[in-house]
Amino acid sequence: MLNIEETNLKGVYLIKPSVHEDKRGNFYETYNEKEYQDAGMTAKFIQDDISKSVKGVLKGMHGDPGTYKLVQCVYGSVYAVILNCDENSPDFGKWQSFVLSDENKHQLYIPPMYGNGYYVLSDMAVYTYKQSTYYGEYKQFTYKWNDERFGIEWPAEASIISERDA
Repeated sequence: MLNIEETNLKGVYLIKPSVHEDKRGNFYETYNEKEYQDAGMTAKFIQDDISKSVKGVLKGMHGDPGTYKLVQCVYGSVYAVILNCDENSPDFGKWQSFVLSDENKHQLYIPPMYGNGYYVLSDMAVYTYKQSTYYGEYKQFTYKWNDERFGIEWPAEASIISERDA
């Protein structure tokens, strides 16, 4: 069973999967197409990607005009930021942050035209993406993580950042 919360961003949802725990550990379902579609999240996911990063890495605000994403941190923890990048929207530049971790198991459902970025809080983090399109099907956009127009508040200064995001 899913606990789904609307966020301050139109079409972006915070998903808290049910976790079954006992003395052996825990078990939870990371995706069940029927449950997500019944909840109104109707994107058909066709590609999965995994990113492994070390503490202090900041991945910039990336997205595209056609891809839905379902993201989560399955190992470690990240400070995730979702940014409305639709310059034709009255909500352009609006953002919200979330802590995603292997402990809370939260996920974010992100529609097209939203940027997705994160800062790694733990010594190492594994971040996963389910995508509704194949990578490269749409031209990606990138907004700088420190673009003054948005005033995104990050938990610390980036110590490792790619050339694309610098």
